[in-house]
Amino acid sequence: MKGMLRRSVVLGLTLGLWLGLYVGPVLAAAEAEPGILVFGAASLTNVLQELGDAFTGQTAIPVKFSFAASSALAKQIESGAPADVFFSADVDWMDYLQMRNLIRPASRHDVVGNRLVLIAPADSAVVLKIEPRFALAAALGNGRLATGDPESVPVGRYARQALTQLQVWDSVEARLVRADSVRSALAFVDRGEAALGIVYETDALIDKKVRIVDAFPSNSHSPIVYPLALTTAAKAPAAKFADFLRSPAAAMTFEKYGFQPLR
Repeated sequence: MKGMLRRSVVLGLTLGLWLGLYVGPVLAAAEAEPGILVFGAASLTNVLQELGDAFTGQTAIPVKFSFAASSALAKQIESGAPADVFFSADVDWMDYLQMRNLIRPASRHDVVGNRLVLIAPADSAVVLKIEPRFALAAALGNGRLATGDPESVPVGRYARQALTQLQVWDSVEARLVRADSVRSALAFVDRGEAALGIVYETDALIDKKVRIVDAFPSNSHSPIVYPLALTTAAKAPAAKFADFLRSPAAAMTFEKYGFQPLR
């Protein structure tokens, strides 16, 4: 009986030691500063992943991302998605959330700008100069033009504005591939499923299977501006990341990817 009791005590001490060694660190990690969830426009995918890694390296605060069209992300936040930061590819969808009291207005800032470009597969021989009434429809041949859905995706809205201003929208509207994000539009051209595409310059620069045919005049569409804001449900560490994205170091990274920091 005494032997059994002795073994029980030993087992209890061993279990207690095991719990101290393994459960203790887990509880400590759970009590550490919580991570940040950032909802970012698809065109920000590469640059934000690099900046997120840099921020975590400096602060030990983990950053997770959800990338999609700004419209889809805004709708998810409206439906209760637990985002801490919203980084949009246009001001309209940020306005959408602000009007519904889903972001903190004082935290809202325009961070970077971008350019709108016409792209083709890298091996395409298409040559075009973008100007009023340029021969876009003829250049498509039997192919199609990929861009974001003009009804919801920011890059598609900019594309429709530009093509309307240049008086060629009516000639290509029926041949549009209405992608659900700018990265989807880029993929259609990358895979040769669309003869031409309209995307942001930053997207074209990261894909070696496409080339830039020409850039759209900046006065042919609204300025491409990326606003950033904390959601009303944002956790405290999110403000640190928002400040980091507006720092000089972050500006250098944005420039590396082709964005124009708005100082």
